[in-house]
Amino acid sequence: MPRFPAHSLSSGPSARGTRVNGRKVLVLILAGGKGERLGVLTQERAKPALTFGGTYRLIDFALSNCMHSGVADVWVLEAYELHSLNDHLTNGRPWDLDRTYGGLEVLPPSADTLTGQLDGAGNADALHAHRHLIRSYAPDIVVVLSADHVYTLDYTQVIEHHLKVGAEVTMVTADLPAGEDARRFGNVTVTKAGRVNRFEYKPERPRGGPITTEVFVYDAPALLRTLDDLRRDTPAGQGLGDYGHALIPAFVKAKTAHAYPLDSYWRDVGLPEAYFRAHQDLLAGRSVKLDRPEWPVLSSSIPRMPARIAAGARVTDSLIAYGCRIEGTVTRSVLSPGVTVEAGAVVEDAVILRDVTVRRGARVRRAIVDEEADIAARVDGGPHGLSVIGARARVRSPVAGNTQVNPGQRR
Repeated sequence: MPRFPAHSLSSGPSARGTRVNGRKVLVLILAGGKGERLGVLTQERAKPALTFGGTYRLIDFALSNCMHSGVADVWVLEAYELHSLNDHLTNGRPWDLDRTYGGLEVLPPSADTLTGQLDGAGNADALHAHRHLIRSYAPDIVVVLSADHVYTLDYTQVIEHHLKVGAEVTMVTADLPAGEDARRFGNVTVTKAGRVNRFEYKPERPRGGPITTEVFVYDAPALLRTLDDLRRDTPAGQGLGDYGHALIPAFVKAKTAHAYPLDSYWRDVGLPEAYFRAHQDLLAGRSVKLDRPEWPVLSSSIPRMPARIAAGARVTDSLIAYGCRIEGTVTRSVLSPGVTVEAGAVVEDAVILRDVTVRRGARVRRAIVDEEADIAARVDGGPHGLSVIGARARVRSPVAGNTQVNPGQRR
């Protein structure tokens, strides 16, 4: 059974909200970004709805962590391709968040959040736009999460650390993952006491050291006060930008920001190359164990038949989801539900999403292939490249190197 920390947590209708050490806790999952850096993979879907590990979605990690941490009041802030995410959330049922009191709430976009109506809009604007709802809910603690990272974490432990050190914001930090560029992240330096004394957001010349994981625990009154101060000092029509532009620096300047080091796996998958590396980590056993009995990653999915591996097929070092039909060769790859690999086809070092067909004689290597694509030619990212094929694309001529094929394109 999933584990619910009981040492300091009470929740349910009588409590009217999750409480940790007597403090009322609200979780906000920021799921509104367009994910433009993922290219064709997010042209028609919200990034948090992107498949991971064959049968999961990226937002499942944050929601599963909430469920296992016993944090039951969760708001998902949306702004882009809402249907692709709402179809998956199903009122929070897979994560035990479909409750009479509290549970999962989905907040549609506001006029001044991530819709682009503010110049320089970002996730700090999303928080500011919903400040009236936060004030009405009256939490003591606000936990702010992104929905596109692969990790597991007990949020109650971070909250307890936050309360113990008396921080106004506690940011979860991690060592830079292998193969990543520190210029993509917030970079911090930390005192021996754990206070963040320097923060640089996506610096051109990183100093080294830990990076932020975009898991933040805020003192709610301090967060609301700081958002109001920043908005008042920002010119009309200008946004607050992302958390790293002004929000977090304000707490660092006030000497009220602390770090909580994460000593387990974490990876941001906001680039095709990072998404691909995360699947390589999964195959190599370096990633999150998705079905750990005490902390499984939970998801919603449509039941399908078990995978069928035909006579003459060859499958090695791969993850094959239900509903797949394999007649050809699959090596070091992750296949989502409903994938067909015909006899004579080869899939190697690839991530294949739902209901893709790889035709006889085709070869897919170092590639990401999105849902319902039909591949009848060679797709090869090369020794150091990565080809990305959009959903429903029809590939009939070779694709090589760092090439992206748009959704629905015939090539």
